[in-house]
Amino acid sequence: MMLHIPEVLSAEQVRHIRTELDRADWIDGRATVGDQGARVKRNRQLPEHSPLGFQLGEIILEALRRNPLFFAAALPKKTMPPLFNSYEGGEHYGLHVDGSVRNLPNAAGSIRTDVSTTVFLSDPDEYEGGELVVVDTYGTHEVKLPAGDMIVYPSTSLHRVEPVTRGARVCSFFWTQSMVRDDWKRSMLFELDRNIYSLRQQIGDTDEVLGLTGHYHNLLRQWAEV
Repeated sequence: MMLHIPEVLSAEQVRHIRTELDRADWIDGRATVGDQGARVKRNRQLPEHSPLGFQLGEIILEALRRNPLFFAAALPKKTMPPLFNSYEGGEHYGLHVDGSVRNLPNAAGSIRTDVSTTVFLSDPDEYEGGELVVVDTYGTHEVKLPAGDMIVYPSTSLHRVEPVTRGARVCSFFWTQSMVRDDWKRSMLFELDRNIYSLRQQIGDTDEVLGLTGHYHNLLRQWAEV
């Protein structure tokens, strides 16, 4: 399941993050991937243990905690501190799949990467190219969103970032370990959750709506790993 979540960050938050990143010291993005990824990756990133990265990442994590759509889609158990990258001057990231397990910073254990997320920090008119292209069972999908918007998709998907031929594409990205590891189960729970929400807005908490709500929580109780 791919999901576009709009306005996760406010315009003021985006301006603050971009101002701080404009003063940052970037490193070669190949420093954070294995041999296979390094062959197709050409971009720059903040170092994984950058104090600035942790500070700016907390702004994004706090926004996620207040976003019911992200919770419904990802059903997060653990979320990795956000990282930041920049593409310009033809930089790109060829077709790849994210590693299945990543170490958390400060020896805080590991995370299974079930859900990948990109938060766009540049508006589409600031750069040319740079589309996030996700390849899944249902085809090939190009994503280029307004600054402050977010795309969520299964980490099992092949994906790439097209070359940036003008301007700079600045984003944050991170992974989430879900309470429900299977994407198809998360998709069913998300659809059920959204339909229950819509019915509540239309007809209130009828017996039928309460019954569907109970069905949702019983499925989550059956599938969740907590």
